[in-house]
Amino acid sequence: MENSILELQYALDTFYFLVCGALVMWMAAGFAMLEAGLVRAKNTTEILTKNISLYAIACIMYFVSGYAIMYGGDYFLSSITGDGYTGAEEPATYAPSADFFFQVVFVATAMSIVSGAVAERMKLWAFLAFAVVMTGFIYPMEGSWTWGGNDVFGMYNLGDLGFSDFAGSGIVHMAGAAAALAGVLLLGARKGKYGPNGEVNAIPGSNLPLATLGTFILWLGWFGFNGGSVLATASVESANAVAVVFMNTNAAAAGGVVAALLTARALFGKADLTMALNGGLAGLVAITAEPSTPTALQAHLFGAFGGVLVVFSILALDKLRIDDPVGAISVHGVVGLLGLLLVPVTNDGASFSGQIIGALTIFGWVFIASFVVWGVIKAVMGIRVSEEEEYEGVDIAECGMEAYPEFKK
Repeated sequence: MENSILELQYALDTFYFLVCGALVMWMAAGFAMLEAGLVRAKNTTEILTKNISLYAIACIMYFVSGYAIMYGGDYFLSSITGDGYTGAEEPATYAPSADFFFQVVFVATAMSIVSGAVAERMKLWAFLAFAVVMTGFIYPMEGSWTWGGNDVFGMYNLGDLGFSDFAGSGIVHMAGAAAALAGVLLLGARKGKYGPNGEVNAIPGSNLPLATLGTFILWLGWFGFNGGSVLATASVESANAVAVVFMNTNAAAAGGVVAALLTARALFGKADLTMALNGGLAGLVAITAEPSTPTALQAHLFGAFGGVLVVFSILALDKLRIDDPVGAISVHGVVGLLGLLLVPVTNDGASFSGQIIGALTIFGWVFIASFVVWGVIKAVMGIRVSEEEEYEGVDIAECGMEAYPEFKK
């Protein structure tokens, strides 16, 4: 009887893990639609090509090297053979291959953050070359110091310092933003984005309905992102924890949308849809570091903090002439840091000093490593399309086809 119960729990937890992984995989579609809606029509095919290609590259590179770097070779082998080993003395509570699948969609999410920030002026193959290194080495290294439990270059263990990141505000989102920032700084702004006298020129996206659809898809996928990080659901305790995580994830997103919308209204005198969309995503990022311990009211407030912060961050980056077409650095980087700093408010197991050291470690490693890789790619093959190609649109230059061929520029 006891074995039957354990087998049922194993099956239910594995199934739950796989469903959550599928939801996170669906976030790839959300990023693709969001970015396709926020770029100009002449750059749509290329951004979609980036998104499907980076997902495939992430899956391959995490299989080739990433998972073994992050969790160790023995754990990787158990996952692809399915022998039930989890790296612990206790029996597995879910299929190890389910863990590999869940982890691989996370690394793809981190890489998806980069694609929007460098949109409309980066060479496709330069971006894909970076994706190989990011997903196969840079992300797995910092993941090994956090979720993998390894010491940082043999010096200190972030967990021992009081660092906690439940589902990846820092490990996934801030890491992706750090890589994006390094690329943007080397790449430069789009032509016409900033004037000679410091003025910021708006470059509207081509399809706001598509961007809104992408945001809703990401919102849905986030239930798998945060909910799956509970790692189980086949007991009363874990089922209750999953319910709380789902509730708080949704609450934070709602708080972020409303707060960003009100902030935009106060600043601009009108409702700004793009700020509302980014506000919802900011709320989700803010709660991702710890969705299990806040109350529902705290989750709404944390999301609202993220929604307000992202508006001011987007405006501040424009003043610094850091061109991010979709606001990815603000949403995932600045608010990712906020999410880490909010953890000790409700989680006694985390400390502010540990969160700060962890954030500096993650950001420092990913930014410096990415800057070096972007620099090498720039020296070898270049990372920016020509001025003429940028003017005509990278769809034709990089992909040889347009997303909307029936419309003339």
